[in-house]
Amino acid sequence: MKTVPKLIRRFVETLILSTVVLVAVNIFLLLFMLSRIESNAHPYSAAEDVAAALTRQGDTYVLTEKGVQILEENDAWAILIADGSGQVIWSQGPLPEKMPQTFSLAQVASLTRGYLEDYPTYPAAAEGGLLVLGFPSGSYWKHQWPSWNTELIASVPGNLASWAICNVLVIFLIYLAANGRIVKSVGPLVSGIQALARGEQVHVPERGLLSEIAASVNRTSDILLSKNREIRRKDMARANWIAGVSHDIRTPLSMVMGYAAGMEQQESIPPRFRKQAAAIRRQSQRMQNLINDLNLASKMEYSMQQVKTEPVNAVALLRKSVVDFINTDPEEKYPVEWETPEELTACMVMGDRDLLSRAIFNLIQNCVNHNEQGCTIFAGVETRDGTCRIHIDDNGVGASPEEQERLARVPHYMVCDQNTREQRHGLGLLIVRQIAMAHQGTVEIGSSIHGGFSVTIVLPL
Repeated sequence: MKTVPKLIRRFVETLILSTVVLVAVNIFLLLFMLSRIESNAHPYSAAEDVAAALTRQGDTYVLTEKGVQILEENDAWAILIADGSGQVIWSQGPLPEKMPQTFSLAQVASLTRGYLEDYPTYPAAAEGGLLVLGFPSGSYWKHQWPSWNTELIASVPGNLASWAICNVLVIFLIYLAANGRIVKSVGPLVSGIQALARGEQVHVPERGLLSEIAASVNRTSDILLSKNREIRRKDMARANWIAGVSHDIRTPLSMVMGYAAGMEQQESIPPRFRKQAAAIRRQSQRMQNLINDLNLASKMEYSMQQVKTEPVNAVALLRKSVVDFINTDPEEKYPVEWETPEELTACMVMGDRDLLSRAIFNLIQNCVNHNEQGCTIFAGVETRDGTCRIHIDDNGVGASPEEQERLARVPHYMVCDQNTREQRHGLGLLIVRQIAMAHQGTVEIGSSIHGGFSVTIVLPL
């Protein structure tokens, strides 16, 4: 079963895609936030800029407009601690209230690394001393112990990769745990639906997240099984009824045909009545053929007709069928022309000789039934593309393209034509199609090149 692995693969693909999209979105947001941070807001850079803007003029120090602007923009203050003495020799800005006037080395080290009276401070070398730039309390956070093990720094790439892999595995396991129950429930459902398509009885366990769907599949299976049983029961009843009626009609019909034939040959009967007796015999013969066709169609539909396969020469079989028909046509209203190439003396197929003869008889009789004024019948065999093609054509009334399409797609011999007052192409051709299908062949229906109707039985060589 390929559906469940495909479903799992789709879940995994969705997981991977979601992870990639999530990482990409986070990277984009990080870059976007970093881009909004102004470069001149870095406190160390600001301290160096102020130190560069501080110049000594005699015994005093003067801060340029650029330096003043930096202090005002950051609401910061600045002091200059003299080298050696540690005294504050210059200051500007809103200084803290408890600002010392002299700094020891320890105090200088402390404010360089951390804070002065809760003000974040940043040093920079200036002319004559050390410039200290102080920012408002809470404006910056300083990491006061920036010492890192060299081995730790060197292992950062590997640690990051391991961290990423562990996170992906954890997400994957969580995803599988969340969807595993669904996948577990889907498998039996898929198998059940596939079994329904094959017409098998299905019972899917009604548990898990999809228990309601499983119950629906089980109910559907029960309904289909019940309907199939009812259809088979009705079909068998119909087949038995057809067989019974066919058997019951044969005896009285044979008597009618016998009496009609006797009256037709009785010289003492007036010609008008003898002609009527002949019509009765012909119509009774047609009725008998229809009954035989109906019975055979019913048997073949339900595989009650055994198909005996043996090597059959289609050319010889068609020639025998044509000769048998000619012997039953003393008035020669339906002459037959042989259209098989002279060099083709044998066309071997595997099939049931009796059924194939019946199919050919039906095609010839079809020409007779639909051309009461007479017509020429054209019979022949040819080979093409590994097939044997047996065709029966006529130059009679033929059939319209609409009727040909109807004959090609009629699904069942019980489909009725609304016009019941005239004989239609139908049951006899359906028998031919069933026989061809039983031999892995097909039937082609169309118009004859001679102007009438054409049917070709195509069988594999």
